Amino acid sequence: MSRLFQPLLFFLATSTENQLRKQLEFLKAENEMLRKRVPKQRIFLTKDERKRLLKLGKAIGPRVRHLITIVHPWTYQRWISEKNTGKKPKKIDRPTTLESIREIVIRIAKETGWGSLRILGELRKLRIRCVSRTTIKNILKEAGVSPRPNKGQGSWDEFLKMHAETLWQIDFFRKCIWTPTGLRQCFVLALLHVATRRVHVSPCSFQPDGKWMKEQADEFLEYAREQGLRVDYVIRDRDGKYVADFDAVLRGAGARVIATAPQAPNQNAFVEEWIKSIREECLCHFIVFGRDHYDFLIASYVDYYNMLRPHQGVGNRLLAGVCHEVDDPLREGEQIICHKRLDGILRHYERVAA
Repeated sequence: MSRLFQPLLFFLATSTENQLRKQLEFLKAENEMLRKRVPKQRIFLTKDERKRLLKLGKAIGPRVRHLITIVHPWTYQRWISEKNTGKKPKKIDRPTTLESIREIVIRIAKETGWGSLRILGELRKLRIRCVSRTTIKNILKEAGVSPRPNKGQGSWDEFLKMHAETLWQIDFFRKCIWTPTGLRQCFVLALLHVATRRVHVSPCSFQPDGKWMKEQADEFLEYAREQGLRVDYVIRDRDGKYVADFDAVLRGAGARVIATAPQAPNQNAFVEEWIKSIREECLCHFIVFGRDHYDFLIASYVDYYNMLRPHQGVGNRLLAGVCHEVDDPLREGEQIICHKRLDGILRHYERVAA
C-alpha cells in the first residue's frame, strides 16, 4: 500500500511553494465544481466531521476562510467561537402575540364576519401594528374561526344563490370571420341559466341593431318556456348593443334586467367563463369562413356543452341529467370508445358492450 503513495509523497516533497499553491487552487476549483452538482444546497456534517475540519483549519489559520466551501465562512467562524467559549448562540424566535391582541382579533371576526385583510386594516386604525395578515389568519384558525369574510345576507353571492333558479346571465362574444369582402367582426349573444348552467345562443350577426336585439329577446323567452325555465332576473353588462327595446321585451315578460357595475366582469362570471370555454375549446382552433360556418361551430359546441360535457360547477355531472353515482367497474368484454366532433377538437367517451 505504501508503494502507491510513494510517488505522490515524492512529488509533494519536491514541489515548490508556488507549485503547492497552484495545486491547492486546482483542488479548490474542482471542489466547487463538485459542490454545484450536489443535489442538496445545504450539507449537514456530523460532530466528528466538524471536529476534523476545525482541527485542520486551525493549522491553516485565518486563510481558511478562502478555502472552505462546504459551509459558509461565517458558519465556520461560529463553530470556532462555540468551541472556544463552550456556549451556543440563542435562537431568535418571533415574539409571541400578546393575548390581549389575540382576543381583539377573535372578537372582531366573530362580531363582524370580516376577513383577515379587513381586520388588519381595523387594527391599523387602532394603532396596533405588531401583527401581520398571516398572524391574524393563524389566530383565527387556532380559534376555529374562518379567516375569510362571511358572505352574509345581502351580498352578491347570496343574491346569486337565492335566485339561481330564475336567474340568467347574458353577454356578447365576437370573432373575425372571412367573408367575400374580407375579414369582418361577427357577434353572438350567449344566454346562460345559472342554476342548470344550460346555454342558449343567438345566430351570429355582423350588425346587432335594435331590430335584431328585439328578435333575440323574443327567441330567448320562447326557448326558456320550452325548457320550463323561469326568467325573473337577467344580468347583463353595460354594452351599448343592449337597446331599450331589448330590455322592454324582457320586462314585458315579468323579468327584471340588472346591469352590472362598470368594468366588473365578476358580476357576470358564469357566462364570462362559458365564453372563455368556447373560445379555448373550439373557436380558437378554426379559421371561420362565413356566417354558416360560424353558426355550425357554435351550435356543435353548445350541443356538446349541454348534453355531453361534465361540469365541475354541478358536481361533474352532465347538464342533461344523466349521472351514475355508484361505482361500476368495467365488465369483461366492455370497452371505452371515444366519440369525436369537429374533427377531434371535441371528444367524449362512452362505455359500450362488445
